[in-house]
Amino acid sequence: MKLAQGITLFALALSAHTAFAAEPAVPTDSTLHVSADPALKSLVPAQIVQRGYLVAGTNPNTPPTTFYKEDNKTLAGREIDIMNAVGERLGIQVQWRDTGGFDNIIPGLKTGRYDVALSNINATSARAKIIDFVSYYDASRLGIISRKDAGLAPFTTLDAICGKTAGAGAGTTQVTRLEEASKACESAGKKPINVAVFPDRPAGVQAVVSGRVPMFLGPYEGLLWQAKVIKPLTLSGEISVKDAPVSVAFPKDSALEPAVQAALNSLIKDGSYQKILANWGIGFGAVSAAKRNQEIFQ
Repeated sequence: MKLAQGITLFALALSAHTAFAAEPAVPTDSTLHVSADPALKSLVPAQIVQRGYLVAGTNPNTPPTTFYKEDNKTLAGREIDIMNAVGERLGIQVQWRDTGGFDNIIPGLKTGRYDVALSNINATSARAKIIDFVSYYDASRLGIISRKDAGLAPFTTLDAICGKTAGAGAGTTQVTRLEEASKACESAGKKPINVAVFPDRPAGVQAVVSGRVPMFLGPYEGLLWQAKVIKPLTLSGEISVKDAPVSVAFPKDSALEPAVQAALNSLIKDGSYQKILANWGIGFGAVSAAKRNQEIFQ
């Protein structure tokens, strides 16, 4: 019996190692490089040090978070810069994987496919029951884009879109927020919001451009960028929310969390973190400290 259990555990370990090795890393391009801190490398779990790299999952979306450059092969953006700088500060290589959808991130963390995931992931109480977090970006603003020729008056609350159709990305907190706003509309005697769910942000943005849906709700910094570079679009809504910060996500009780938190706070302290955000024009979302798990919600 013990032998069988040993064989099973060995097989699982071998399977996980094979999965790491078989899946090719996606190349990345960082806007900033930093020096290593040997003292912080001592915090990296021995298993990852022995492997020689950590695996980060992301769902490529639109600038400035994570996206494919014009070659359609190289990843860039805030998430790439932040985690690559964390890896450099820890003296460990970061290998990136395309998760193939936001909905695949949490299952990938739970099965050990990814050591970390960064993809504009909000820390929430519900998610905190199954995965862990270290915060790195203020998510207190959301944006809504529409076509300029739609002539929508600027608004700051979701009750302004009662009775209208708005899109959001599958698996995101924006879908939940629209559904809750729709219920509030009905409670106020107004028509509900028709929530259109898209596979990801690019699909939703394209749907607005083509006129399939009149508006799309998403992270403020991402939609602000889209409104600047896609001529038919404008940022119609700017919604202030009390969401917990965007965070690095981990498998539950990951031994890697203290190292990533320490590296992020080191980058904040020496100004590298602020330079990364400035490079993408999103310094308004800087946090003063990277917090972990329940600290985030206090």
